[in-house]
Amino acid sequence: MSIHFGTDGWRAVIADTFTFENVRLVSQAVANWVNKAYTGTTPPEMVVGYDTRFLSDRFAMETARVLAANGIIVWLTRTDSPTPAISYNVKDKKAVAGVIITASHNPPRYNGFKVKSAYGGSATSEECDKIEAELALIQAAGNKVNEMSYDDALAQEKIRRFDPSWVYYQHLTDLVDVDKISEGELNIVADAMWGAGRGAFTSILSRTRCHVTGIRDVLNPGFGGIHPEPMMKYLNDLVATVQRLQAHVGLATDGDADRIGAIDAQGNFIDPHHIFALTLRHLVENKGLRGDVVKTVSTTLMIDALCKKYDLKLHETPVGFNYIADLMMNNDVLMGGEESGGISIRGHIPEGDGILMGLMLLEVMATAKAPLHDIVADLQKNFGPAHYERIDTRLSKTIPKKQMVKLLTDNAPARLGGESVARVDTLDGVKFYLADGSWLLVRPSGTEPVLRIYAEAHTSDMVKALLDEGTGMGSLAMTV
Repeated sequence: MSIHFGTDGWRAVIADTFTFENVRLVSQAVANWVNKAYTGTTPPEMVVGYDTRFLSDRFAMETARVLAANGIIVWLTRTDSPTPAISYNVKDKKAVAGVIITASHNPPRYNGFKVKSAYGGSATSEECDKIEAELALIQAAGNKVNEMSYDDALAQEKIRRFDPSWVYYQHLTDLVDVDKISEGELNIVADAMWGAGRGAFTSILSRTRCHVTGIRDVLNPGFGGIHPEPMMKYLNDLVATVQRLQAHVGLATDGDADRIGAIDAQGNFIDPHHIFALTLRHLVENKGLRGDVVKTVSTTLMIDALCKKYDLKLHETPVGFNYIADLMMNNDVLMGGEESGGISIRGHIPEGDGILMGLMLLEVMATAKAPLHDIVADLQKNFGPAHYERIDTRLSKTIPKKQMVKLLTDNAPARLGGESVARVDTLDGVKFYLADGSWLLVRPSGTEPVLRIYAEAHTSDMVKALLDEGTGMGSLAMTV
């Protein structure tokens, strides 16, 4: 049995590798890691939460039972909750770590086990390595796991049920100008995509002059047969509702609400690149804030253009918010984000937060007093044009990243989409920068057996051409 922590935790197919037995084993490994590192005089405390996936609540309960049996006080959420809400509570409660049972945006058959550090962000690669090392020791010793009954743990207050939402919502209102949003009197459709973000926007904005209509906000572990990821192909229901209600904007969060996507009043998809860029411009121009900016290698060059105009230091990282978090904790970072929709700002935990960024987009709209499509058009006029798309190709076999990188760099084309290749970057996968400012990135996913192909260009036709060529490169890699 192979259990490995990837870009953000351990994820696997339910009833295949993601089983109660394996969750208990990983929980014991986490407990051993915590107890070996902990130096306090009182029992260490951890926060455990879960999303809306099949059996997530039961997996969380099993995790809590094991942690409690190992002398750890467990704050277990009463219901499914957004990942950033749980992460914020880790920091707020001064817990030593947290666990969230979620597979985020992955297909419904998956579940996952995310570990959060005391600062509220994802556990570092070094911490995950230590957990995997503890797991190996447990397996070598015969898979012994300490357990106690849930009822006994509850009676002894070793497991304590709580609601993580309200302290988190209060924190968000300290970061976002809710009064300004209220002045906008916006008609909003909030699409939870059947995930843990359900009800968040309605609750936070309940006392404003905005009107929020929630869709796909009831418990549905099968996510209606879709991937709970805020990409255009999964947002037809949101588009239809925005247009039917003549809403100003639709906001979509993924399965655990750490990612954001949006729909404007005309039914256009506003991707995370534009949300990142719009928010950054707003923070600098309207709020007078400054600081470093962090983006992943798959994120739009509009961020580069904004940083150049405002003379902000820009850092580029591999894909994965953990890389962004490292820089946010060690530098004066104003904003950090990635193309998938995980974005955060200074003053918040170093964690992607779809709810926070949805609220920030509302603040942008209310401040501009203009339709979202006009705001985007102005951004494109000054920092674009930028057309972007990503396609995911499911793999029949795993492609080792190093092998793929070598293959694609050894066979790097001189031209793509009719443009010459200016340079090739291997920070994460293989990224081809073209002479006209376009780019193509090919990289294996860190969370599932998928090859991700990304492209950005000045026209949608060029994006399509680049994606087609990237798909061909992926097919070549599969033959090796």
